[in-house]
Amino acid sequence: MNTAINSLSESAPIIAGAEQLAASLLQAARDMVPTLRERASECEALGKLPEATVEDFQRAGFFRICQPARWGGFELDPQVFFDVQMTLAEGCMSSAWVLGVVAIHNWQLALFDDRAAAEVWSDDDSVLISSSYMPVGKVTRVEGGFQLSGRWGFSSGSKHCQWAFLGAVCPPLDSSDPPDMRTFLVPLADYTIEENWDVMGLQGTGSHDIIVNDAFVPEYRTHKALDGLNCSSPGNQVNEAALFQIPFGQIFVRAVSSSSIGALQGAIDCYRQVMGVRVGINDGKRAAEDPVAQQALADAAIVVDQQKLVLHRNFDRMMEAVRSNQPLTMDERVKMRYDSAAVSDACVSAMDNLLGCCGASGMFLSHPLNRYFRDLHSGRGHVANTPGKYGRNHGAVMLGLENGDFFL
Repeated sequence: MNTAINSLSESAPIIAGAEQLAASLLQAARDMVPTLRERASECEALGKLPEATVEDFQRAGFFRICQPARWGGFELDPQVFFDVQMTLAEGCMSSAWVLGVVAIHNWQLALFDDRAAAEVWSDDDSVLISSSYMPVGKVTRVEGGFQLSGRWGFSSGSKHCQWAFLGAVCPPLDSSDPPDMRTFLVPLADYTIEENWDVMGLQGTGSHDIIVNDAFVPEYRTHKALDGLNCSSPGNQVNEAALFQIPFGQIFVRAVSSSSIGALQGAIDCYRQVMGVRVGINDGKRAAEDPVAQQALADAAIVVDQQKLVLHRNFDRMMEAVRSNQPLTMDERVKMRYDSAAVSDACVSAMDNLLGCCGASGMFLSHPLNRYFRDLHSGRGHVANTPGKYGRNHGAVMLGLENGDFFL
């Protein structure tokens, strides 16, 4: 715990109380936005976060917001974490995306058998974990655990991490058993990173491939998806805070959708600056007087407001349910899953309208809104941010059909 306190105190004084700590973290994020905006081009060119950004995030304590207290974390409510992530995305969506994904792994590690956390954090509780949950691993059961091999894509922030969460389906012990989807925790010594992240947007996330060749993973370094669904994970025995009683599916999907909200706000801020002074070359008219440009801005602002309200409402409800020992209904979880999936689509649509009002100049990579446009569209590509499947499931459940999604 001392490392966490010292880390935060370098950027802001420690003040007693969760609310004051949350306010301090959010202010640190707000103060960092101009710096992230200045570093965005460097981040894009590097194909990963500048080391200075990772160090800034570590000093500010951002990775520790949802980390268990017994391993140096703050154990704050998820609303605090997502407010920080959305704020940082105003300056650089790639940086906020990496924080969102990597820091949420500190939350998930609390669900593992505590021996796994001890391996990761006993010597240094600032160690980070990347991931790729796609269930593509090849698994063989052996005494004490599993042999794991495979190639996983889209491991965001992998160059900054010393461990990886990797998805695979374990062979059932009995042929009548259902598929056993798990997360496998693997140290850097057991995998290689293939640097193949060559994309149009979110370049700074460095979401490279992870390759494992026949690594042994002990049983305690695995986490069953079913345990995450049922909120009955081994780590709940030692990490008893309400934060760790939230369904895994609900908190992870927000880690990959919430940066879109902040990025849209960043685009709005840039749009106001650019369009407030822009004069059309052909007609000599001020862009600020164009009703289409005015409407695009108003609509985008409403999207940000609505998406933040829904995020807070849902997590307020989740925390209330946990603290009252009255779990969310499956219908609620299905609806909340769709709420998260719908975020990116709404933000992309608003972003398209904003850039469209900037005229031909908006196509230049140097235009202030162009990077937001490319990053938001790239974020929309994540499987958790494609709303059709989850919307149809929500509609089906509302019509009395069976739920077909178990990542809830």
